[in-house]
Amino acid sequence: MSLLVHTFVRGRSGKDHLLDDSDHGLTLAGFESSRTKLWGSQPVCDLGARFLPRLATGNLCVDPEDVEDFLAECDILLPRASALDAHAGYRDGYVAERLANIRAAAVRALDVGGGVLVW
Repeated sequence: MSLLVHTFVRGRSGKDHLLDDSDHGLTLAGFESSRTKLWGSQPVCDLGARFLPRLATGNLCVDPEDVEDFLAECDILLPRASALDAHAGYRDGYVAERLANIRAAAVRALDVGGGVLVW
């Protein structure tokens, strides 16, 4: 199984609607094991992450009002992607690619006033 990232908008009824996001490869947010091995790991938490570590215990829904803070979290992690690759035992570039996909969904969310779902 893989973790996926999507942009959503909230309808007037309060129901969330997933947008048609990029091709499948650009919606990948990691392996299922990345929930704990990467996003919920101590090094990610030590960098001050508060959104992505939630994946260790469930899916992550970033509400529209929190997307800017979520993007800032991604921007803190990105320069440390190689160290996170090494910590989690992934090939070089793996974390940067996943963060690029997650970041792209968040940028789309900002553009449409939506949120981000990682599941």
